[in-house]
Amino acid sequence: MLRWIRQQLGFDPPHQSDTRTVYIANRFPQHGHYTPQRFADNRIISSKYTIWNFIPKNLFEQFRRIANFYFLIIFLVQLMIDTPTSPVTSGLPLFFVITVTAIKQGYEDWLRHKADNEVNGAPVFVVRSGSLVQTRSKNIRVGDIVRVAKDETFPADLILLSSDRAEGTCHITTASLDGETNLKTHYAVPETAVSQSVSRLEALQAVVECQQPEADLYRFVGRITVTQQGEEIVRPLGPENLLLRGARLKNTKEIFGVAVYTGMESKMALNYKCKSQKRSAVEKSMNTFLIIYLGILLFEAILSTILKYAWQAENEWDEPFYNQKTEQERNSSKILKFISDFLAFLVLYNFIIPISLYVTVEMQKFLGSFFIGLDLDLYHEESDQRAQVNTSDLNEELGQVEYVFTDKTGTLTENEMQFRECSINGIKYQEINGKLVPEGMTDDTPDSSAPRLSREEELFLKAVSLCHTVQISYDQADGPGDPFSHANGFTTQMEYYASSPDEKALVEATKRMGVTFTGSNGEIMEIKTFGRSEKYKLLHVLEFDPNRRRMSVILQTPSGEKILFTKGAESAILPYTTRGEIEKTRLHVDEFALKGLRTLVVAYRLFSAEEYKEVEQRLHEARTALQQREERLAEVFSFIEKDLELLGATGVEDKLQDKVQETIEALRLAGIKVWVLTGDKHETAVSVSLSCGHFHRTMNILELVQQKSDHECAEQLRRLSRRIKEDHVIQHGLVVDGASLSLALREHEKLFMEVCKNCSAVLCCRMAPLQKAKVVRLLKTSPEKPITLAIGDGANDVSMIQEAHVGIGIMGKEGRQAVRNSDYAIARFKFLAKLLLVHGHFYYIRIATLVQYFFYKNVCFITPQFLYQFFCLFSQQTLYDSVYLTLYNICFTSLPILVYSLFEQLVHPHVLQSKPALYRDISKNSLLSFKTFLYWTILGFCHAFIFFFGSYILMGEDTTLMGNGQMFGNWTFGTLVFTVMVITVTLKLALETHFWTWINHFVTWGSIAFYFIFSLFYGGIIWPFLHTQDMYFVFVQLLSSGSAWFAIIIIVITCLFPDVIKKVFYRHMQPTSTQKSQFIEASTGISCMDSLCCYSEGRSGCSRLAGLLERLMGRCDPRAARSWTDSDPFYSNDRSVLTLSPVEATHC
Repeated sequence: MLRWIRQQLGFDPPHQSDTRTVYIANRFPQHGHYTPQRFADNRIISSKYTIWNFIPKNLFEQFRRIANFYFLIIFLVQLMIDTPTSPVTSGLPLFFVITVTAIKQGYEDWLRHKADNEVNGAPVFVVRSGSLVQTRSKNIRVGDIVRVAKDETFPADLILLSSDRAEGTCHITTASLDGETNLKTHYAVPETAVSQSVSRLEALQAVVECQQPEADLYRFVGRITVTQQGEEIVRPLGPENLLLRGARLKNTKEIFGVAVYTGMESKMALNYKCKSQKRSAVEKSMNTFLIIYLGILLFEAILSTILKYAWQAENEWDEPFYNQKTEQERNSSKILKFISDFLAFLVLYNFIIPISLYVTVEMQKFLGSFFIGLDLDLYHEESDQRAQVNTSDLNEELGQVEYVFTDKTGTLTENEMQFRECSINGIKYQEINGKLVPEGMTDDTPDSSAPRLSREEELFLKAVSLCHTVQISYDQADGPGDPFSHANGFTTQMEYYASSPDEKALVEATKRMGVTFTGSNGEIMEIKTFGRSEKYKLLHVLEFDPNRRRMSVILQTPSGEKILFTKGAESAILPYTTRGEIEKTRLHVDEFALKGLRTLVVAYRLFSAEEYKEVEQRLHEARTALQQREERLAEVFSFIEKDLELLGATGVEDKLQDKVQETIEALRLAGIKVWVLTGDKHETAVSVSLSCGHFHRTMNILELVQQKSDHECAEQLRRLSRRIKEDHVIQHGLVVDGASLSLALREHEKLFMEVCKNCSAVLCCRMAPLQKAKVVRLLKTSPEKPITLAIGDGANDVSMIQEAHVGIGIMGKEGRQAVRNSDYAIARFKFLAKLLLVHGHFYYIRIATLVQYFFYKNVCFITPQFLYQFFCLFSQQTLYDSVYLTLYNICFTSLPILVYSLFEQLVHPHVLQSKPALYRDISKNSLLSFKTFLYWTILGFCHAFIFFFGSYILMGEDTTLMGNGQMFGNWTFGTLVFTVMVITVTLKLALETHFWTWINHFVTWGSIAFYFIFSLFYGGIIWPFLHTQDMYFVFVQLLSSGSAWFAIIIIVITCLFPDVIKKVFYRHMQPTSTQKSQFIEASTGISCMDSLCCYSEGRSGCSRLAGLLERLMGRCDPRAARSWTDSDPFYSNDRSVLTLSPVEATHC
């Protein structure tokens, strides 16, 4: 019970040590002192609330918002003291906001509970009491032996004990964890691999010692101690032995594994961590405006309280004959009375703070985010992927981006590798018709004859075909069996799978050249050299890591020799080579890089018997260590990977994605600076930057590379700074490498930033993942505080994506980690142009107007209430009826601004894309500047004065507006002001609306009509449930007066006419770029929404939904057809960014 309470409160039991001991099949020691460790159960909990804590926890979270908390205080004040308005006026809007938000969050959490119950209740098989028992997933305990069948997901993190294969291997995919769809091989230790039956597993005596749970999917340190015939055998355990929860078993009939991490301690669950909350610039501006309005509210309340007591200083007003004080009132404390009056005025004016602003903004962001997913210009047909929105809180931030940080491989390029060239023993080769041909020569050998290869060429091809982690999938292979049995006729049956596209391209290239990798069976790797089979024993794999930047395999050749093959970046291999054509190969690598090819260097080393014995001993000690295993392994790898003999180098081409150059140019025209951050070598990165238009041929390229010391780096930075100032070249480009960047960021941040900001384009090469994030943070926190966007496709880009203001993941071939950790996800880099230039532009102008308009209409609402106090001796008499106070923001004025904020388009999408410079008009949060805010606020005060004094002039002197001489009262005056106000603020928004749909018409005129209909019913009927009905027949009488109608028309025109004049004047005398584009748009007649709703064929369900939505909005004629012309500006002949020919524009 106590443990359950701790779990509900969110407390995890403290771990006793840095390691955990797991007894397989929960066979605990019978003798000696043993303290059982407590482990989490196997339930997955992704929900936020329980049935017990939903109300208190949700209320606590909602009242952390300053506006909600403020209205709660106002509501409590109305309950405690005698205030001029009913508590309902504050309580009902607050209750509405809190309830709507709670229902939304509760429904989302209910869906999470439902999903959790499905997962936790899934049937699984465990070994208990010598037999297989079916139970639910949530009942698995640490130490249980679990059976998993083919194509099932693993219900917990398991150590592989055995499989149906004799060697104890299995294939899995981790697509749901990291998005990698390639098959990965996992291994059981030999001592447990033989336990393939339930009876043998039941008899197994073994203990697993491993680290406590951590989130890193690729790190696991442990060891297993197996007791056989009284002897203890210790084997190391690593990531290759661990089957992660959420991964799926493939090409293997069944496996048995022991659960080591369960439930919320599994690696999948530990990766559920919440990302740091990102806040947009608009939200920050909104909070600033709220504080200013809070200041206005306090000023009005204090001024009214002071004026009340100044007025009451005269006896005739302090205690008039018609309102004598009671004895208690005369003797009450003046300080308490002052505070009570101040709070009463605070309540009276509190509606100047718009509580419904938050709800409207939330709804606008939530509903508006669907437009990105429904936009078929962002849909990629080949991969059947459309844009995703992972967070809708940053929509408007897409319109404020000043810097774009992009990865290269898989983001600017396709990440589809093609082998192009190689260098072997100092000679360059090309592939011609599947044969290796030295550069400059032609293939003159007959097709049927096997080419003759030198020893070095053959050894190079063997090294490439054996040094990798490639897996093979066969069409009909469905379980056990010898993969080598497929060797005959493999050409039509087998397919290579690799976690790295480079590896796959290289293995496929060697296959074409005659050295074919045909598969691995346990420790045996087989290749066919021109049809001759050779089997190598795989002794050790030295895995790739970003620090070493290389990977190696140690093999036993058919002749019994021990050989090491290694491949990696030239900077990671060449310094450790002692023999071979080193200088020639270095030159060839640089030539490959200048052509934009990705380069890898290949080398080997032969071990003597004594050397190999030492290598094996050191590896075993490092791999069985529980403490500092990574450091010890790195030390051993360095010991092994030295004294290498160079074999050669490979050049693989990664072609550019479509429309990359046009997209980068469009971003540059929009005033956005593009930085490329890549791990590739200097020459390759520069070549790709030139080919994709990031660097121009006319650009002055500056370099900060190969700096060895702080002093040298500082001197170079100063030289570059002087050169930029002295050189009158229009544009500069900067190239920085990772090592120089580390030095620059250590001591010379300001100087480095000064150089970078004066460059049009920056290229950072040889970058580690954390260095990418550091560069983004450096710019993000600079004094100008620019808005940054990071875009990438791989796990190495996650830190950069999370660091930037806006993170975008590319749905590429390097898994889904970048997509899962991003704010938005798109299929291709070219879609970034429309995402920023169109969607970003629209979202920003919509929400900026929404925020300003909300404050404007609330100033219009409350200022007449403040002015009214001057005419009623500051008696706190309310001007409006309580129902009007309550419904003003909820019903009468809410829908027009919501619809405006969803559909408004100042300029047609086609124009925004063809003129990227329009993006500059909204940069630097210009529509929410203090100047604009001041304009809307002053406009609100001006309109409020006209509402109040216009009505006062009409009724102040002569209240007999009825034909029968009947007089109007204070409620009629307040209703007249309120009526004028509702009409004016609604028409003001209509003036701001540039893009009209039938929905806009419906909500604009419908809101005004609803106000009139509601008022007629509310005041025309005696409602039995109302305590008082001050408004009875007031509205009917008001509308029956011709003078009132005349007043309404005159006051509305007086308010809006100056605004119309101002708009016309500025449009013709000082038009902005956006307004000029509107003139062009009007003259060319573009009126159809930029989407695929007009396509007549090839429409998916997504396009049908988008088309239906747009026809409902009255923005597209389904009979019209789209067409493209070669002369169309910007993106021609491309569905991603549509253009209309002049002829078809008239049809839409």
